[in-house]
Amino acid sequence: MQKVLILGCPGAGKSTFARRLHAVTGLPLHYLDRLWHRPDRSTAAPEDFDRALAQILAGDRWIVDGNYLRTLERRLQACDTVFFLDYPLALCLAGVQARLGVPREDLPWVETVLDEEFRQEILDFPTVQRPQVLRLLAAAGDKHIVTFRTRGEAGCCLQRLAAQAAAGGKDPV
Repeated sequence: MQKVLILGCPGAGKSTFARRLHAVTGLPLHYLDRLWHRPDRSTAAPEDFDRALAQILAGDRWIVDGNYLRTLERRLQACDTVFFLDYPLALCLAGVQARLGVPREDLPWVETVLDEEFRQEILDFPTVQRPQVLRLLAAAGDKHIVTFRTRGEAGCCLQRLAAQAAAGGKDPV
């Protein structure tokens, strides 16, 4: 496990899982939201985003947190491991609500309200993005894909990885 993608609905806890995985593995962590969003809430030009992403994917070791379906196929080709946080919609909505007003290292501003467009993106995730993610994962070939249905499953996996790393185990996934 050297090149890892973290996928899931907004609010699932991708960034939290990514930070914990980074702490266990020491793999460099990159947030796609940080590449795309600017502090003034504008976005990067797609070619600038693509160039920055290409630099990351050219590296030998990394964790990339974020969906961004436009680039998912390219990221799947480059990775060796995928963690898909496939959680219920209600849990994801609650996750977004819980982070309002909290500074986050994965986003260059503090969300204070749940923007209606973003809320709709979350509501649409199970019927719009999730099927596309599943299709791309099914076509990903020999990648190690781990799907979590609950936060408890993700937590157990992280505990197991931490125990294996502490015991000197190699490639603990």
